[in-house]
Amino acid sequence: MKNIIFVSIIIFTTALQSVGQSKFEKDVFKTPSGKLTIIFIGHASLMFNFNGKIIHVDPWNRFADYKTLPKADIILVTHHHPDHLDTNAITMISKNETQIILTSTVYDIIKKGLVMSNGDKKNIDGIEIEALPAYNTTAEREKYHPKDRDNGYVLTIGKKRIYIAGDTENIPEMASLINIDIAFLPMNQPYTMLPEQVADAVNKFNPKILYPYHYNDTDVSKLKELMSKNKNVEIRIKPLK
Repeated sequence: MKNIIFVSIIIFTTALQSVGQSKFEKDVFKTPSGKLTIIFIGHASLMFNFNGKIIHVDPWNRFADYKTLPKADIILVTHHHPDHLDTNAITMISKNETQIILTSTVYDIIKKGLVMSNGDKKNIDGIEIEALPAYNTTAEREKYHPKDRDNGYVLTIGKKRIYIAGDTENIPEMASLINIDIAFLPMNQPYTMLPEQVADAVNKFNPKILYPYHYNDTDVSKLKELMSKNKNVEIRIKPLK
């Protein structure tokens, strides 16, 4: 009887998670090491599933009931603003062995996790993680995201290089990015970038696929117009307001 109850709980939990994931758009990529699925939750919140290994990025309960989503093997937090750091969401998707990658500012708030500073590199369960700068450059906007505080991340998953920029403008460090397969760039001034700045950033490093994200009410068609002459980059628009 106990076995039956235990199996029923597993089935119910799996079904609940499937329902929780089904409302989100997803793209699937083949890698030499298996299938990578990107789930587009909303705003700056993303989820990656690589051969059953789950990575959550900036989870925020506004866009998902994280109780219904798979537990994280890795959680990435770019900075401490409330639309990127939701401690309740982190609790809901954490298990004992979850690795939380964060900035020193976020660590000071939640008192746990692995701090990565700009330039740091880690390999966690075969996934390479590099922390990159993310900051404002426009005059009088540096207060939102000052230099040397927040992170963007480059993940190498099954030889796919994925750039998650965090809240940033088109900073000079982007010119040093190489072999980026997938890029997530934010687009909402005054906090991050105008479409013109995103286009400038993309032209610096030419990712194969660009997902504008965290774009709120910005007109994404403007970005498509600006990028129309760059045939090296595919722009994919997802509901990531």
